[in-house]
Amino acid sequence: MSERKFAVIGHPIGHTMSPFIHSRLFELAGEKGEYTVFDVAPDELPVKIKELDALAGYNITIPNKQEIIPFLDRLDKKAELYGSVNTVRNGKTREGFTTDPDGFLKALAAAGIAFEGNIVIVGCGGVARTFVYEAALAGCDITIAVRPDDVSIRDALAGDVCQKIGGAKVRTCLISEIEEKNLYPDLLVNATPVGMYPNTNVMPVSEKVVARSRNVFDAIYNPLETKLVKTARSFGGKAAGGMAMLVWQAVVAHEIWDGSVYSVDDINQLVEDSAKEMNKNF
Repeated sequence: MSERKFAVIGHPIGHTMSPFIHSRLFELAGEKGEYTVFDVAPDELPVKIKELDALAGYNITIPNKQEIIPFLDRLDKKAELYGSVNTVRNGKTREGFTTDPDGFLKALAAAGIAFEGNIVIVGCGGVARTFVYEAALAGCDITIAVRPDDVSIRDALAGDVCQKIGGAKVRTCLISEIEEKNLYPDLLVNATPVGMYPNTNVMPVSEKVVARSRNVFDAIYNPLETKLVKTARSFGGKAAGGMAMLVWQAVVAHEIWDGSVYSVDDINQLVEDSAKEMNKNF
């Protein structure tokens, strides 16, 4: 029996951590699978779909997360809600899923961070959208904080989530107003690139805001521990970073493909190993 084949598709695909992470996940689960990289531009999807059909499953990164949808037979509820797909399971039908939301939730759970209460989300881009929607679905009190230049994007996001999720509790402010409004978040979430390599000695909020925050999640995965994460831990809070989310969203893909089950200890180790692997390329 030939080995099942999987891949990640995107354009340009460049360096990606997916082969390293998914190959390790196959090993940990005792499953056989060959994982490769395909550079596929959106306009190539009509002619490449048969080639993709030969795979047991595949992951999707930008710019194909929306463009793949017309070629799929069904979407799960989260993929429908987000209008985005990052995982496909092939069989009698092509099924589309988005694993980013559950990857985020699993990363929080693995760090012992409760997803409840007052949530302050800094930023309003694509990854912030995931955090805002999941916080609304969990019944959290949400504040979206941005720079002045992003107010219109922030307000559109707040309007979208309130329209799609009944009862969503969403407030907005500027990042500079977090202190003024005396917000004491149960969870502070950074969805901006502030603190990313190579500019690692900065944070998106002041130290005073971090000190007021019970827990912190930083979507940045390079470095493994950002200044924000380190500062939160220095004040006694629990904190998780983007590499944990990156690995856990891959775990969810394997749950979809094979029903695989993993221990938190094994995945925590894979998070550290993935960071070391990533650092080889910088």
